[in-house]
Amino acid sequence: NFDENQKVLVIDKDINEPIILIQNMKEDETFFTNSLRIEVKENIKASIIELFVNSSNNSCFTVNRNIVLEKDASCEQNENSNLEISNFEFGEGFIVNSFENIINKEFINYELNGLTKLKDSSNTSTLVKTIHNEKNSTSFVNYKNSLKDKSRAVIKIKSIVNQNAQFTKAFQNCNTILLSDDATIFAQPHLEIYIDELEASHGTTTGTLNKEQLLYLQSRGIRKEKAYDMLLNAFESSIKDNIKDEKIKEFIENYKKEKYV
Repeated sequence: NFDENQKVLVIDKDINEPIILIQNMKEDETFFTNSLRIEVKENIKASIIELFVNSSNNSCFTVNRNIVLEKDASCEQNENSNLEISNFEFGEGFIVNSFENIINKEFINYELNGLTKLKDSSNTSTLVKTIHNEKNSTSFVNYKNSLKDKSRAVIKIKSIVNQNAQFTKAFQNCNTILLSDDATIFAQPHLEIYIDELEASHGTTTGTLNKEQLLYLQSRGIRKEKAYDMLLNAFESSIKDNIKDEKIKEFIENYKKEKYV
């Protein structure tokens, strides 16, 4: 199914409840593509949850999302707009996510928080590119990954700060916990900077659950399996805690794939 017509979702009033878009693939041997433009009007705040569920065999989604914020909007950007994206991968199979954000106005805030949680032989590639073309803008890209079994993940984060983007703030962070000897992560943060007047940093870490913390919890009477889950949840919860909309946070906490299959 090739959908060549871009759909447009216009949000022109404040919405108390998140808009939930559910894409549920049930047909086998299907390649589904669509494009959606989301326009948030001036001074409007909105929250959107988009959920992709694939319960079929040998089928896939390929989708394009274009988000346009007018001035003072939250959810081609204009001055003082704020875009926060949270990307959660709990899937199986092969997944590619590509995020490109071009900042052409002052006082733009762009924040991308991601959690990749894989098992079995899942493969995920996440490519993030942010281009700062105007001064006084901020971008923050933060990813956490927990991989078990034979899962593999690629995280490439690139931020470009051009000559007109003085006083920009560009931050990148990527932390991974490997939960098996066969899990693999390729993480590559990258800064490309053409000015001196800015704040910027990037970093990546890879490791396992802290054995001393695990033993400490066990010494307090907590079963090993429970202590393991507590430490893993503490690592992953930092991404969930960055979500400012409490109703979206509640949705993530209570999400079960079975509800949507």
